[in-house]
Amino acid sequence: MVDLPEDIKKRRTSVELFAGGGGLAMSVHQAGFRPLLFNEYNARACETLVANAARTLGVDGIARTETFKPEPPQEGEPAPLFPLDVGKLDLSAFEGQVDVLAGGPPCQPFSAGGVAKGDEDKRNMFPAMFKAIQQMRPKAVICENVRGLLRPSFRDYFTYIQRELSLPFESRKPDDLWQYHNQKLASILGERVELPDEDDNPEHYRVKVFPVNAADYGVPQVRNRVVMVAFRADLPIDVEKFHEIYSARQFSEEALHLSLLDDNSEYWQRHSEVEPHVRERVRARIPKDVRPKKGEEELPAWRTMRDAIQGYGTDTKLPALPKVDLNMLDRKSEQAQHLGISDHIGWPDARIYKGHTPNELDRPAKTVKAGVHGVPGGESVVLLDDLAPGSRPGEGATYLHRYMTVRETARVMTFPDEWQGAGPRGEKMRQLGNAVPVVLGEFFARAVADTLDKAGQ
Repeated sequence: MVDLPEDIKKRRTSVELFAGGGGLAMSVHQAGFRPLLFNEYNARACETLVANAARTLGVDGIARTETFKPEPPQEGEPAPLFPLDVGKLDLSAFEGQVDVLAGGPPCQPFSAGGVAKGDEDKRNMFPAMFKAIQQMRPKAVICENVRGLLRPSFRDYFTYIQRELSLPFESRKPDDLWQYHNQKLASILGERVELPDEDDNPEHYRVKVFPVNAADYGVPQVRNRVVMVAFRADLPIDVEKFHEIYSARQFSEEALHLSLLDDNSEYWQRHSEVEPHVRERVRARIPKDVRPKKGEEELPAWRTMRDAIQGYGTDTKLPALPKVDLNMLDRKSEQAQHLGISDHIGWPDARIYKGHTPNELDRPAKTVKAGVHGVPGGESVVLLDDLAPGSRPGEGATYLHRYMTVRETARVMTFPDEWQGAGPRGEKMRQLGNAVPVVLGEFFARAVADTLDKAGQ
């Protein structure tokens, strides 16, 4: 069994819906929560969860169950995994036993990369989250989704989501349009989105929205998302203070720029192997007159893709990943034997398309995507330090490039090296692209745990 962090004050419990490859599940475990149940519909992702139970998810095992009304496991028992449609799941046996409900409902309805049908899309699983809240009455809810929810075309529906999360027991009739239910909720709230201060109804929740860039929270990846955190209204929690504290950036892009300009910085000291012409290429792209934002002068620098590959992508130092041999990209079995680390296998035929700039080693990685369209061009290509044959350093120089490996992708998602994805490369990349970066999820899960502790809950 994975050891819990030593500084955890209280053994708390969690349920996770739409668990995918386990990113948010790992986050919640690292914050000290014991999982009582996982739900995931995709068969490969279910295989991943079962395979990683003891390694990364903090449970002795996971027992697949098709019982529509499962029971909470006792301490030391395998956590149930419900691998069917979440809409069929009855969680009423968990009422009063869950500290946090966590989940990232499928983002395709609201993603710029998907069809973007929003509420009309059958993959919209927010109603399943609200049903689970009704049945379990958790103390807190953590919900992650794409920044597309903030797009003007979804503004009204996102307001409705917040109202419904605030008043989850005001059920919507099966035949009612969401617009009609939204009007009902607005009338209860007095046209506002948030609960009034005096409301302490245990069937109501106080909701706060955090538009985040994962890089600002220590993830070596630019990943813009929305995190919603809700606390049950009867708990003595100042949600305004919670929002003020935890919406502040923890890492700084400006600090990274300044460290790249300084040859004696900690960044270049830990990457001393980088040649001067590569450093000059990096510096040429830094904005002029860069300076820290007011009040952020002491923030640490954004973490970069080079950091992740060399093992500095999280607070725990990992071994540096071996260099991928570009001459072996089409010989995958030999690579696996040669490199000696799982999923760190190069892939042939990487191309850079017009309009798809590659990942740069001395920046956070670009957003890891699920790869529905094969993740073409620069979306999973990395520009290397090595000059292309016949090219010389200086203006107009060309550099080699290749696809990121699955293990490199897992690292920029801040997954531990112990994590093993089930299925072929494309399926592993899909699971990673759909996941919550572990470091980002852990930040908010710890924030919830600390807040509950301070409130005596």
